Amino acid sequence: MRPAGARARAPMSRWRRYGLWTTSLVVAAVVGTSGLVTRARAHELITNPRATRHLPTRTPADYGMPFEEATVTTSDGLNLVGWFVPSGNGASIILVHGYKDHRGSMLKLADVLHRHGYGLLILSVRAHDGSDGELITFGHAEMKDLEAWYTYESGHAGVDTNEIGIFGGSMGGSLAIQYAARNPRIAAVVADCAFSSLNDTVDTSVKFFTGLPAFPFAPMIVFWTEHEAGFQAGEIDAKQWIRHIAPRPIFLLQGGADVVVSRESGQRLFEAAGEPKELWYDAEVGHAQFLDKRPEEFERRVVAFYDKNLRHMQ
Repeated sequence: MRPAGARARAPMSRWRRYGLWTTSLVVAAVVGTSGLVTRARAHELITNPRATRHLPTRTPADYGMPFEEATVTTSDGLNLVGWFVPSGNGASIILVHGYKDHRGSMLKLADVLHRHGYGLLILSVRAHDGSDGELITFGHAEMKDLEAWYTYESGHAGVDTNEIGIFGGSMGGSLAIQYAARNPRIAAVVADCAFSSLNDTVDTSVKFFTGLPAFPFAPMIVFWTEHEAGFQAGEIDAKQWIRHIAPRPIFLLQGGADVVVSRESGQRLFEAAGEPKELWYDAEVGHAQFLDKRPEEFERRVVAFYDKNLRHMQ
C-alpha cells in the first residue's frame, strides 16, 4: 500500500529502456575498443623487434675516422654493439642515440668532435640497433647498458678516466642525465632535446608517435605501458636526476619547434639543474636538429663546452 501523499513512479517506457540499453552497449564498445587500441599502441611504443629496427648503413670509416667494433655484455646478460674511436688528446665522449634510433645517427656529431681531437664511444642501448633485447624502458633498465659501456670505455687503453664526457640526443639525452647523476666520474654532460620526464612529455609524444589525440588516449597508453614494462611513468623523471650532477657542468639544448617531446622540457631541466649550467633555446629549431640547422654555432658552442670542462684543457 502506497503511503499517503506519495506519487506513483511512472513506468519506464519500452523505447526509453531500449535507448538506455543501446547507449550502454555503445559506451561499452567504445571503451573496449579504446582499451584494445591503446594497449596495442603502448606495446608498439615500448618494444622494438629486430625485424623492424633501423640499422646503421655507414660506419666511422665513411667519415675518415679510425675505429674498432665494440661489444659489451650487461649485468643482466644482454649483448650490445657499438664503435670505439680512439682519442687524439686523451679525452673521450660517450654518444647516446635517441628513441628507436641507432649509433649511425651519431656519426655526423662524431665527425665534428673527432676533428677536435676527441675520442668517441658511439654506443647502442638494448632493444636498438644490433643489440639484444626488445623492451624499451626509457632508463629504467638502460642504466645497466650505460654502466657496461662506461666500464668498457674507462678500461680502454688511451682513455683518461678523468676526461670522459657524455652527449645524448632525445631519449639519449635523458639517459645521459640519469647516468651522469649516478656516475660522478662523468665530467661534462650535453643533452640535446631531452625529455624532462615521461609525464611531462606524454601528451606531446603520444600525439607524435601514435597519431592519437592526447585526451583521452595518453592516460590509457601510460596505464598499459606501466603494466607491460613493469615500472611507473613517474619514475622516469630527469628533473630529479639532473640536480645530482652539479658541480659538474651540463649544457642543455632545446628547440622551440620540437613536436616530439614537450617544448618546455629544456627549461624545466635547466631550472632543476645546479650550477654550472647552460641552456641553448632556439625557437626555430625542431627536435634534436641543432647540428643540422645551426651547424657552425653548434660546433662552436658544443666543442667550447667540452674544451672548457674536460680536464685536459685545464
